[in-house]
Amino acid sequence: MPGALLPLHIFEPRYRQLTIDLVAGAVPDKEFGVVAVREGWTPDDDGVAGLHAVGCTASLRDVRRLPDGRFDIVTRGARRFRLLDLDAESKPYLMGSVEFLPDSAFEGGDDLTSMLTTAARDAHRRYCGTAWKTDDWSEPDADIPPAELPGALAADCLLPLTDKQSLLEEVSPTERLRMVRMLLARETGLLTQLRAVPAPITTFSVEHSAN
Repeated sequence: MPGALLPLHIFEPRYRQLTIDLVAGAVPDKEFGVVAVREGWTPDDDGVAGLHAVGCTASLRDVRRLPDGRFDIVTRGARRFRLLDLDAESKPYLMGSVEFLPDSAFEGGDDLTSMLTTAARDAHRRYCGTAWKTDDWSEPDADIPPAELPGALAADCLLPLTDKQSLLEEVSPTERLRMVRMLLARETGLLTQLRAVPAPITTFSVEHSAN
């Protein structure tokens, strides 16, 4: 989502080529698209039907090449877009035609925006205090623009994909602040009732074969 940091470990040959093209400037603005795959579908087999309609560009921030040709990169979410069609032939990696989705204006003036921003940060603080150990999280930067804050807050939390996708697709920044506050309050309540904590995804992750 816009404003959210996304670190990636690049090992598949096609994405190694994408990283090289990003660094070399062959990809404009050093941005590439990230789109969630629909559950039970694969874009390689199902094309554009296997992907959600709205995604976000990731802007390359840092690259570290490993001795065996893999990469560790850090990206930041930049611009939301609607995916129009998919091109699997032009490059080793998927290409697509998109239209960018600008935000609507904030509603209710500065006072409402300030109130919702504070409420969203408070909900994030309560979630992280319930879900993580003290040293597993930190407060988002104070200078994050209110329009980008929901994405930065949601990136810290293990929300269901459907919730993150709804947050991404919402064009009203005012409504996104309301949504992220409600989502984090809901998740905090569930964690409290279940007396459980979410397991970091890296606990279960393995490097999959490119095949």
